[in-house]
Amino acid sequence: MRFVYIVILLLSPSLLFAQKIGNELKDNTTTKALKINGDSLKVTPPELIDHSDANLIDSLWVARLRASSLDNDFQYVDPDEEISDTLNSGLSTELLKERLAHLNSTTPFNVEYNSSLERLIKHYLKTRKKSLGILMGRAEYYFPMFEEHLDKYNIPLEIKYLAIVESALRPTARSRVGASGLWQFMYYTGKQFDLEVNSYVDERHDPIRATEAACKFLSQLYNTFNDWDLALAAYNSGPGNVSKAIRRSGGSRNYWNIRHNLPRETAGYLPAFYATLYLMEYADEHSIRPQKFITKRFETDTIVVKHQITFDEINKVLNTDNELLEHLNPQYKLKIIPFVKEKKYTLRLPINLIGKFVSNEEQIYAYAKEDLAKREKQLPKFQTASDKIRYRVRNGDYLGKIAKRYGVGVSQIKRWNGLRSNNLKIGQRLTIYPKNYKTTATKSTTTITKKTTPQPTPTGKYTTYTVKKGDSLWIISKKFPQVSVEQIKNWNNIWSVKSLKPGTKLKIYKS
Repeated sequence: MRFVYIVILLLSPSLLFAQKIGNELKDNTTTKALKINGDSLKVTPPELIDHSDANLIDSLWVARLRASSLDNDFQYVDPDEEISDTLNSGLSTELLKERLAHLNSTTPFNVEYNSSLERLIKHYLKTRKKSLGILMGRAEYYFPMFEEHLDKYNIPLEIKYLAIVESALRPTARSRVGASGLWQFMYYTGKQFDLEVNSYVDERHDPIRATEAACKFLSQLYNTFNDWDLALAAYNSGPGNVSKAIRRSGGSRNYWNIRHNLPRETAGYLPAFYATLYLMEYADEHSIRPQKFITKRFETDTIVVKHQITFDEINKVLNTDNELLEHLNPQYKLKIIPFVKEKKYTLRLPINLIGKFVSNEEQIYAYAKEDLAKREKQLPKFQTASDKIRYRVRNGDYLGKIAKRYGVGVSQIKRWNGLRSNNLKIGQRLTIYPKNYKTTATKSTTTITKKTTPQPTPTGKYTTYTVKKGDSLWIISKKFPQVSVEQIKNWNNIWSVKSLKPGTKLKIYKS
């Protein structure tokens, strides 16, 4: 596990979900014929049918959930609204002690007051208040799922705040040492808890799979130490370091008493967790308001794919964009959802788009097959990373060089092989659990879509649209009937979503 001091990592400006797709698509299930476009064949996406009665059921159910207690925990404010900081300077030591004592009485953690924790809390209030609002917005998407899994394993629900310390609630967050995902699993630790990593998928980025693994790991650590503070310390630095700190502290098992004997990052890890716990629980008292994120999780659903399909193909059929798909499906490294027998790879979409996908599965998969067949360059080969390899030390090798080649740490190689020093001998055999060992099967992965002839910019009347904060191409396309994401890109020479900044002027032609 890696140490993240807290909440400084943020996503790009939050995406917002658009209203329901407007005019229903025509009842036409016939896939259009292939068209010749320059020197390449272009497969035209099928026109989709929709079922208004099923859409009504979805909308009624979502409305019921939206009105439930799941939606009433947060009172939103406009992200641009100026929030008062008047309470920051009014947090007295006496008041903080009182609040920490209350938290201590309601949680299994030793949330004890000390001057360093007070300084940390006040520092965050002074410098990270806006960041905390953004994190609260993300939390509404992830926390209901976290709480469901924590409750399943009888783990304190407050541990949901640990994911803020670990990753700032970014499912693709990656540390400098290779820990990845919401819960920051190293490759080998993830494999221990059945998190698959292959050429297409990294399940450390899958919010559900990674949360399940984190719960299993935390349960094991608690069963070892019988103390949640020590379990969290071990989650960060490993059980061995905590055990050594207990010995060096004369057998004490209180985190605050052994803290000075823990690695430096772990000594700051629990205070960061306690500070986060306090700030989230007393957000109202400090006028911290959540900023709107993307959606609530219950407004989305999943479907198990029955054929390999790319994000690009989904975008063209459902008129979505990569920003939406990458947020809802962060585990797919190459923006490709593979199909493998005896595996269940899912696609998560807004409920209204899930309905369209289910109603048109055969046509969508037929389009994906045709598109794959006509590609100038085939997609990368699906390959699962090896569980382990046996490496023979060569002349010129040293631990740092070998570790870099296989994407692991020097300390891991030493631990896997019982090495007490960095000295190696030529011919020596090492056991290594590689993270990203390169093979010829996954070498060519850069370009996965075929080239298409650029479409000419239309002439005539157009509307000028000014990009607002939180806009995405998909959101903008929904505001103009019969306008697609691809058309907006072509009309305005947009090659990267990073160029879509508030204030940017876009030309929208009549389709």
